[in-house]
Amino acid sequence: MSAPAREQHADGALAPYRAVHAHAERELELAGRGDVDGLVALGESWDELIASLPARPPLVAASLLERAQLIHERTRIELIRLRDALLAEFTTATRASRTVHGYGGLLSHRPRLDRSA
Repeated sequence: MSAPAREQHADGALAPYRAVHAHAERELELAGRGDVDGLVALGESWDELIASLPARPPLVAASLLERAQLIHERTRIELIRLRDALLAEFTTATRASRTVHGYGGLLSHRPRLDRSA
């Protein structure tokens, strides 16, 4: 096989792994923006993408897969940060609600309808 033919064959063999890498980058972008709906929608395409891969990747795909794995780790960290931020917001909202309800009990109960009108 000639050198150009080998390069073309390698490019064809790497195409699905480039797609995996691009998908991982997109997940990181969405996680960084906190776009949970986008991540859920992207999850469906992940299953299709993975189903098309052979059981054993070619050696030339190793660097792409390693980079995709590192990106996935960064995405996991972003999702942990997002979860922690949401939990903090929930805690603040719960505390504020309890405070409002606590002060609300101190108000005198007045009828909503003015009967003298």
